[in-house]
Amino acid sequence: MRYDSIDTFLIDGRQVLAKGPIALIFAEDLIEVESTLRHHLSLGFKQVILFAPDEVTLPEELEEDIHRIRYATREAGMMSRAVNQLIAAAPKVWFYYCYNAEYLFFPFCETRTITDMLTFHTEERRDAMLTYVIDLYASDLGQYPNAVSPDCAHLDRSGYYALGRWSEAEGQVKDRQLDFHGGLRWRFEEHIPFTRRRIDRIALFKAKKGLAISEEHLFNDEEYNTYACPWHHNLTAAIVSFRTAKALKSNAGSTFDIDTFMWHNSVRFDWNSQQLLDLGLMEPGQWF
Repeated sequence: MRYDSIDTFLIDGRQVLAKGPIALIFAEDLIEVESTLRHHLSLGFKQVILFAPDEVTLPEELEEDIHRIRYATREAGMMSRAVNQLIAAAPKVWFYYCYNAEYLFFPFCETRTITDMLTFHTEERRDAMLTYVIDLYASDLGQYPNAVSPDCAHLDRSGYYALGRWSEAEGQVKDRQLDFHGGLRWRFEEHIPFTRRRIDRIALFKAKKGLAISEEHLFNDEEYNTYACPWHHNLTAAIVSFRTAKALKSNAGSTFDIDTFMWHNSVRFDWNSQQLLDLGLMEPGQWF
């Protein structure tokens, strides 16, 4: 089903928001939109909503499986505006958001659904889940100049670290909040603005009245920004993403400085959750 705008969707398609979890996917360009949609449909989301301009074309059978909203995805602040409108319209519903050429993985996702995981997470009294955005990149930029190739995708097996998130108001680090770094945003940090170097994102969350997200992927409720509850470690998930790689290769200020993303810690991505668990890029918590 297609909608001309978010406002139209909230009038004519409001029933789509009745039950979650709901995936929100923002198509910033034309790259791997179809594979992104198919991947998230396979995870068991109740609904998948695509925000995209008209130039994004999809197979007819895929269009029938999603809800599509015409949206200017290159405008500043576009993600937070859309997500906050849906939060206000659907309190108590679980949402997930990402961009095209990004793919969610969670522990045991090959045999369990996103609903299975969020049911357990809710039982642990958690209303949000930390996801690490793990950079993917093509091994051969000569063959794939936009750095995107699912068939020969690689990632960094090490080089990740975390720093305590500082609170200017409190004059100390925030409780159970960390700024995570690594991947291409760390290795090529001279091309990345300081405010965009974090790789943590609260991509899975339960909407509630008054909740709002910022373009920095942080919520106005501090508990939503924590990585775990006070008493034990919780589930985390990972979003494997070509977004940084294709941005570095499409930006005139960086593309000519980068001949390859490969280094001694590059490994081929096997497109399974076990590899991410083995590398410590997500954890099952108490979920077995």
